[in-house]
Amino acid sequence: MSTVVMHNVVSVDGFIADDVDQVGPLFDWYSSGDTELIEGFGSVSRASADYVRPMWQNLGALVIGRHLFDITNGWEGRPPSGEHVVVVSHRPKPNGWHPEASYHFVDDVAKAVALAEELAGDRVVGVAAGNVGGQAFALGLVDEVAMDVVPVVFGSGKRYFGAVDTQQLLEDPDVVIRGDRVLHLRYRVRR
Repeated sequence: MSTVVMHNVVSVDGFIADDVDQVGPLFDWYSSGDTELIEGFGSVSRASADYVRPMWQNLGALVIGRHLFDITNGWEGRPPSGEHVVVVSHRPKPNGWHPEASYHFVDDVAKAVALAEELAGDRVVGVAAGNVGGQAFALGLVDEVAMDVVPVVFGSGKRYFGAVDTQQLLEDPDVVIRGDRVLHLRYRVRR
């Protein structure tokens, strides 16, 4: 059975992008170290590499929203990690868009997570933070919350948990790793 992990890089005040979807310095830590993460991707601190590599290697499927798909163009059919991508959208996959890519379009968050779990098998399902991640979290579908916290304050923007307006307790962090310009945190969701 898969573990469902909601994950994103986030500012210390809880934003994954600014009001116009710019990430500013949130991803600068991907070039702040001397250890290559994966070929051609950038260099991070040894501590960050030791945390991120196995996380990416264990990812079987990724659940994202249509908005992220559109602004990244689905990473041109090659997701940053994982073998499958499930896009939550009321619109179908664009005609002719990378027919070889294992991308699935589903119009319901719960169905998207279920499909991702099926596709991932015993590997991890990653859920991108933001509106879709917040919906999955509110539905009780998320097992763990992983944050790569960057020392920047945005003041406003796209929230890590989207529009979630209910209180939910998490366990104490079971992962706390200090990298260069990033703090990796991971919490289990309290059941």
